[in-house]
Amino acid sequence: MKILIVEDEQRLAALLKKGLEEQSYAVDLCFDGEEGLYMAETYPYDAVLLDVMLPQMDGFTVLDSLRKQGIDVPVLMLTARTEVESRVKGLNRGADDYIPKPFDFTELLARLTAVIRRNKGQPASTVQVADLCLDLNAKTATRAEKKILLSAKEYAVLEYLVLNKGRVISRTEFSEHVYDENFDLDSNIIDVFINKIRKKIDVGHEQKLIKTKRGVGYYIDKEEE
Repeated sequence: MKILIVEDEQRLAALLKKGLEEQSYAVDLCFDGEEGLYMAETYPYDAVLLDVMLPQMDGFTVLDSLRKQGIDVPVLMLTARTEVESRVKGLNRGADDYIPKPFDFTELLARLTAVIRRNKGQPASTVQVADLCLDLNAKTATRAEKKILLSAKEYAVLEYLVLNKGRVISRTEFSEHVYDENFDLDSNIIDVFINKIRKKIDVGHEQKLIKTKRGVGYYIDKEEE
């Protein structure tokens, strides 16, 4: 999943980016409201962490603009304000959740995971394709109840496949959701990761789950081709 952080406290933004990347997220950063609005309008993020007090344009204005354009990306608002009035204002304008600073990172992570799951129509914390099971909170995968050892990026690619099971994902879409804005679209790294994941989840199993649609992309499905 790909996250946009709009936060003018650069040290906090960097810490959030590091923590989320360790949890298999791809993360883009920006430090003012105008750039944050441009990024959210331009790229298909899975969620936005949006500070309220920002230079150039405040978080409420950014949120208003996104919702008026019909951009329904989940937005979790961050703010030092603790007043109920402020929280209600954000939620009424279309925020999906609201967390005051200072906050515990594990709580933020849990809230972020929850809003993404709801947006994907996946309210449960686990998702399954045949005997492959992903725990979206723990970021772990098992097949036939046997744990699969995956790198953070391998897990991110597999998670995106599973959350979009049955739908063909192009290499471009993978790059937009699994990597940050500096990803080289001409790279074959997506194919490399798919091959590595196939070896880990399909080798030794009669039923192959990861499939290729030639010239289009990859998908995961329990149905036979």
